[in-house]
Amino acid sequence: MSFSGETRYNKDKILQGQGVDEPLSVTGFKQADAAGLFLSNVKFTHVFSSDLLRAKQTAATIIGKNKFCKDLEIKYDARLRERKYGVAEGRPLTDLKAMAKAAGEQCPAFTPSGGETLDEVRERAKDFFEFLCQLAVEVEQKEREMHGAASRSSGTSEEQSVFPWTNHCSQPGLSSDNGGASKILDANILVVSHGAYMRNWIGYFVSDLKCTLPANLTKSQLSSVSPNTGVSHFIIKLQNGSRLEPEIRCVCLNQDSHLVDVGAECVAQKVF
Repeated sequence: MSFSGETRYNKDKILQGQGVDEPLSVTGFKQADAAGLFLSNVKFTHVFSSDLLRAKQTAATIIGKNKFCKDLEIKYDARLRERKYGVAEGRPLTDLKAMAKAAGEQCPAFTPSGGETLDEVRERAKDFFEFLCQLAVEVEQKEREMHGAASRSSGTSEEQSVFPWTNHCSQPGLSSDNGGASKILDANILVVSHGAYMRNWIGYFVSDLKCTLPANLTKSQLSSVSPNTGVSHFIIKLQNGSRLEPEIRCVCLNQDSHLVDVGAECVAQKVF
């Protein structure tokens, strides 16, 4: 998973949500370039992006740097859009905080008029994740039909996909496990979305699906919003081809080492 790059509204601490569809800033494109180089050795099988411009530009830039899949189709999905902030969109973050205070509430639980509740955002994330699980099951079925289980188990690839933070050959990003035999990658999916949305999705992974987290991850890191183009890596296993009880492990969360050379200005403003 990756988050979209910076826009001028990020820099000016103005809420974008869904109603403000800004392009990436110069810094945002630099961040996307850096993320693309960082992930250039990862062989993705599918790419999904929010249909908002900042995410679409980020996804296109990342895939454009990839050694394996520059021509892979990016599929845009409205379920990956940022949280909707209603009347607060296009206004400073300080206005949202003031609205929440006047209502006797706190961010991010506060929902401005016309905005989405956290539960509604989580429902969108859940719906999209279940779609991805179904996609993995279908990929597994097609592979079995085309090649047979025996050839898949013994198959090897001349070029192997490497994740930059693990320094070893990739494990399945999203796989359907139908037995003990080791096998080639089923689905390795890049998802490009937005900070507040992804924080809710990760919350769903942890609270509802009991995602296993890195031992050194702090509570504050878990609840924080990623920097622009921060990268998170999750390994999901679907036991016996079932999408009902996925086993999820977080390898890294909000990875931002690729932004070191981009400059201090690339640290994201926190979005509620």
